[in-house]
Amino acid sequence: MRRPRSRTSRCSPRPRSARRSGSSRTLSSTAIADRAGPVPGVARRRSDHPIITLTTDFGLRDPYVAQMKAVILGVAPGATIVDLTHELAPHDIVEAALALDASAGFFPSGTIHVAVVDPGVGTTRRALGVLCETCVLIGPDNGVFTPFLSRRGARAFELAAERYRLPAVSRTFHGRDVFAPAAAHVARGVPLARFGGRVADPVTLPWPSARRRGATVVGAVIHVDRFGNLVTSIGASDVAHLGEDLALRIRGRVVPVVGTYGDLDRGSAGALLGSSGRLEVAVREGRGADLLRAQRGTPVAVTSRPSSRTAR
Repeated sequence: MRRPRSRTSRCSPRPRSARRSGSSRTLSSTAIADRAGPVPGVARRRSDHPIITLTTDFGLRDPYVAQMKAVILGVAPGATIVDLTHELAPHDIVEAALALDASAGFFPSGTIHVAVVDPGVGTTRRALGVLCETCVLIGPDNGVFTPFLSRRGARAFELAAERYRLPAVSRTFHGRDVFAPAAAHVARGVPLARFGGRVADPVTLPWPSARRRGATVVGAVIHVDRFGNLVTSIGASDVAHLGEDLALRIRGRVVPVVGTYGDLDRGSAGALLGSSGRLEVAVREGRGADLLRAQRGTPVAVTSRPSSRTAR
């Protein structure tokens, strides 16, 4: 039976234009808050066909991703499969969780997200299904679903029923033999409660956040993207209370907080609100990670005090 289309779609409000402070090209904390990234409610209309996303550290050189897709299509031939990313750093569970957290809100309600970054494959770690208000998550119980487990209505189930696995389960490839068929059966309408009992203590990881220290907001680099941009744990709401002409300090240097890359001189560094709703440090037509010799875990701090010293 086809699901009826929703008659309404809740979309995020259109962001207001960034307000400039005088002739400066820096961005105020109010403007940053106005330009916050994806929020719950984006693209909430249900699709006609089930959508399954894949997030792994497998890369594309080997046939592992294709094998997962083959299993899914064998059970749910009408599914639409979306590759979120397969280029995560090997065994990096936090990076996988960040990718899911940044992307899940853009998918239609009911999307099934499969995440396989699984250094504990073949051990006693549980296979997990998480039912959220707008999506289902399938993967190992190793903390990869940390940002979703604290959300209202989230419920975790153990994927224990052998009938929803492949007949022969490898101890080294649960992505293909356990998680892919589970996602496909969910896409066909099997509720998570049929896979196994509720899990009251799913594994969670320390989650990156920002903290106030007087007139300063401190955080850390949590991700370095392909362009060398340094994505931080500081979100728009974290600096909304600060004044105008914000600056970010990283590795002893101070860079301005601006509206976009074009507000910087070529080769100069600055901080801006990225598409994920977090502040990130970038170099116009360059790599912030290389210029500032920073990596994940590097501390950062944002203050309202202007500084004349800019990294170049």
